[in-house]
Amino acid sequence: MLIASYNKAAMGDVLVLLTAQSAKDDLREVKGHVTRVTHANGELVGFNILNVSAQVALDATVAGQVALSVEQVAAVNAVIGAAGFDDILAADDAPKLVVGYVETAEPHPDSDHLQITTTKVSDTETVQIVSGSPNMRAGIKVVVAKVGAMMPSGLIIWPSALRGVPSNGMIVSGRELQLPNAPQVPGALILPDDYAEIGTPFDRFAESAQKLFID
Repeated sequence: MLIASYNKAAMGDVLVLLTAQSAKDDLREVKGHVTRVTHANGELVGFNILNVSAQVALDATVAGQVALSVEQVAAVNAVIGAAGFDDILAADDAPKLVVGYVETAEPHPDSDHLQITTTKVSDTETVQIVSGSPNMRAGIKVVVAKVGAMMPSGLIIWPSALRGVPSNGMIVSGRELQLPNAPQVPGALILPDDYAEIGTPFDRFAESAQKLFID
């Protein structure tokens, strides 16, 4: 997994790369414009690359998660190698925000509001997601933020456990996606049955998404 974030207006010319969830006791090693971050056990967490636009072609208007191409990752690896680090990053172009379908929804055994869902996110992949949405039920088409997704708020979706039950992804609301006119209350965004095929990337800027809350 490779999560890339770039926001020149807010953070300066810094590319943030994550391969694992960060922790408070992470270690940092700086060589030139490159900072390598690892867990205390040596596991790679990621890199911060300063003045990145001088060596990697990036869109300066982007504010948030960046889908790096194979060519861009190769350029990033060249920067990392030139700084004296041996790590090689791999491109990850799989969509992280997709149309999903809730196949089952069962009460969490240790909660009065959580439900354990099996949610189909492609023709070949079904994941378990624990959801607290009050409108959650089986048989609905939803938007799923898969592991590795970055929400508009900057929240990154990692594997987790809610009250002891593993959860791999998040079924999201229109409010969390910051869609225009979305109700500012909890609740999954339930898509029309004919919205798109399961596994289709969900583009929150697309015309179809912008019209979801227009009567």
